[in-house]
Amino acid sequence: MTRVLVVDDDPQILRALRINLRARGYDVDVAADGAGALHAAAGHPPDLIVLDLGLPDMDGAEVIRGLRGWSTVPIIVLSGRAEGTDKVAALDAGADDYVTKPFGVDELLARIRAVTRRVHPQEAVVTATVGRYTIDLSDHTITPDQRLTPTEWQLLEQLLRNPGKLITQRRLLHEVWGPRYGTETNYLRQYMARLRRKLEDDPTRPRHLLTEPGMGYRYQP
Repeated sequence: MTRVLVVDDDPQILRALRINLRARGYDVDVAADGAGALHAAAGHPPDLIVLDLGLPDMDGAEVIRGLRGWSTVPIIVLSGRAEGTDKVAALDAGADDYVTKPFGVDELLARIRAVTRRVHPQEAVVTATVGRYTIDLSDHTITPDQRLTPTEWQLLEQLLRNPGKLITQRRLLHEVWGPRYGTETNYLRQYMARLRRKLEDDPTRPRHLLTEPGMGYRYQP
């Protein structure tokens, strides 16, 4: 059974998520502050953490950095902070996804399923589908045949190997162009437009290679 740790200082949200997650077969632990979250994660390691940023004793981003010092557990931030800078800071600290309050339980559950699928080694991505194309990441082939440049391949692979995960602009720039790059978001816009023209059925209304405005990009299977 998948163990989920929910961290929030709002008792109503803790209760609602505990009921909804348990009803869907998850084992649920809860914590109301950052210290409690770190203690719970160390004592009973969860398979996934749902974390609020506005905790009474420390900022949620500090909790993420503390966890990332010793754990790779997936973290979905659930926060009322809608500013792009807060989202990017949480993602750069090591969060895997970000859901803004008020939220729909169905959306949160879908994000939990996507992140949970991504982290299981036995489900490591070897092939992926974008529109009518099947992409084999092991030998860099596309069926039916479609040619990509080396940079397009690198960018696409970062997204396809993390299905459902929001990857920040900064991380993509670092991974594809190198550590000296972090603000050249025009590179990402240009190359994502090229990938959509080559792979999406309707590049103007992409279904798989999605933009999260001001934050990054996501591959939606």
